[in-house]
Amino acid sequence: MNRKHQRAEMALHRERVNDSLHELLAGTEDLLRSTASYTGSEIEAARARLKQQLADARESAGDWEGVARERARRARAYADEYVHEHAWKSVGVATLVAAAVAALSLVLPVWAAAVITAVVLFAAAGIAALVSKKQVEQVPPPAAKSVDSVKTDIAELKGARHGSRA
Repeated sequence: MNRKHQRAEMALHRERVNDSLHELLAGTEDLLRSTASYTGSEIEAARARLKQQLADARESAGDWEGVARERARRARAYADEYVHEHAWKSVGVATLVAAAVAALSLVLPVWAAAVITAVVLFAAAGIAALVSKKQVEQVPPPAAKSVDSVKTDIAELKGARHGSRA
């Protein structure tokens, strides 16, 4: 899938979710309006809970949208910064990949050369991930004495806090 198609698809999904949320909120408001004439403590309590849930849903939707926008902005900024700081590395890697495909395409069809090069790159990435995982596993756990010391400190702080309330 190309990038333009992915963006269009994401925009369509975002629009559908937004429309569904607005439809849900509108339906809930209609329900509240239609039951306004009903009486009784249980109905009034249910309407009050529904109003509060509706307000909470609106607030959560606004918060979610803000968080999503901020995360997307940060991801864009990070990717942009990385490419700008490592432009020559990116160009070098792309050149090496193109050279590998070109060399293989002398004896194979271009599509096969590209597939073989991609498989080799994915294999190298997998090996690098396994080596990194093994290195992380070799890091020793924190010393038992340090853990015990932290637990003692926490217990003393809790005791001091409870003691100051008395």
